Amino acid sequence: MAKAKNVFVCQNCGNKSPKWVGKCTACGEWNSFEEEVELRDKDLAALTFVAPGPPLGDKPLPLDEIPDQDLPRLDTRNQELNRVLGGGLVPGSMILLGGEPGIGKSTLVLQLALGLGALRTLYVSGEESPRQIKLRAERLPQKGQGCLILSENSLEKVLHHAHTVRPDLLVVDSIQTLQTQSLEATPGSISQIRECASQLMRLAKGTHLPVLLIGHINKEGGLAGPKVLEHMVDVVLQFEGDNQHVYRVLRATKNRFGSTAELGIFEMSGQGLREVPNPSELLLSQRDENLSGVAVAASLEGMRPFLIEIQALVGTAAYGTPQRSATGFDLRRLSMLLAVLEKRAGFKLASKDVFLNIAGGIRTSDPANDLAVVCSILSSDLDLALPRHACFAGEVGLSGEIRPVNRVEQRVKEARKLGFRRIFLSKYNAKGLEEPPPGIELVFCAKVEDAFRELFAG
Repeated sequence: MAKAKNVFVCQNCGNKSPKWVGKCTACGEWNSFEEEVELRDKDLAALTFVAPGPPLGDKPLPLDEIPDQDLPRLDTRNQELNRVLGGGLVPGSMILLGGEPGIGKSTLVLQLALGLGALRTLYVSGEESPRQIKLRAERLPQKGQGCLILSENSLEKVLHHAHTVRPDLLVVDSIQTLQTQSLEATPGSISQIRECASQLMRLAKGTHLPVLLIGHINKEGGLAGPKVLEHMVDVVLQFEGDNQHVYRVLRATKNRFGSTAELGIFEMSGQGLREVPNPSELLLSQRDENLSGVAVAASLEGMRPFLIEIQALVGTAAYGTPQRSATGFDLRRLSMLLAVLEKRAGFKLASKDVFLNIAGGIRTSDPANDLAVVCSILSSDLDLALPRHACFAGEVGLSGEIRPVNRVEQRVKEARKLGFRRIFLSKYNAKGLEEPPPGIELVFCAKVEDAFRELFAG
């Protein structure tokens, strides 16, 4: 019989200690140790689902002797999700989806399961009953007949049903609710998450079954559980958004089968999540009159260009110490751009409050947005509106120069498609640039002063 011992495990990093300590020596977290029962010689053979046929990887093989297996990707019938995944679900892959509570993780995954048509999906929920899932499914437009619902928390029963049903996709909502009988620890603990994920990984790799896990996040915004969970899976998706906005953004922070720079945008409605194929038209507000402090940036996320509206408000500091606030933009980069305007361009902003916001609840890290940010700040400071049909794409350096950005042709075409007649670029982008489409003027600037002079010459 397997021997058991009591150990204390840090619920933040997974560090073990033979006795309780107040502060974890590995991660520095306070009051994070909980007592768990650990089996020394766990007999996991009966719990592991093994694929039929000869065992794989009996002996080491050179690369040229490994047989090629051309397994086509599984089309999710969702173009935004396919874009982020790199073309679809890879057989045998393990995907982890995380996000804030109520952001729409379960809705997105349920729409995926119902939208696969004749393909069979085993949807395992440890948080909802089958009746609750049916109530959510009735509000969705997808009506797939191949989705099987299972409300279960036991990992052994999930593996048994996966062996019996033989689905094309396995969904687990969520990994923190699963528990295995081999460990006497509570569901959601470090040990349970690590062991359950390991068993599901064996299932995925042994049967070429794609497994999609939903994960909770902690109060710091990271995925709850041990860090090894993110190392084990093939793809880590982050579902972002604000409950005050209808738009949701899907990013890949890790992807072994595609790019991590791609972005998927959804709109939350009463009938679930709707794909947004052209986010530029939705992220730009329809203004009836020119307002100061508003600039449009020709941004790029992955292979997708879109235009975003950047709003700035500059005012006199009321409490002595000026405030700096940014929503959807890196606050440290905003401080750097304000220092450039102060030092290189001569604008006195040290004693003024500066508030920056990217409309629509979108977060972006494209450095090409720098020029639009500084122009919106200057527009608000001078209380002068920027030209309505002008947009910007340029990175601002520490000496005040406007640095070139990549894929200028895509940005120009997107701006032209949405009716913009002028786009401000770095003069270093002029070399090798194709002839612009008719109807849009390219304005090349070397420094931020050149852009200001061109905008406010009159």
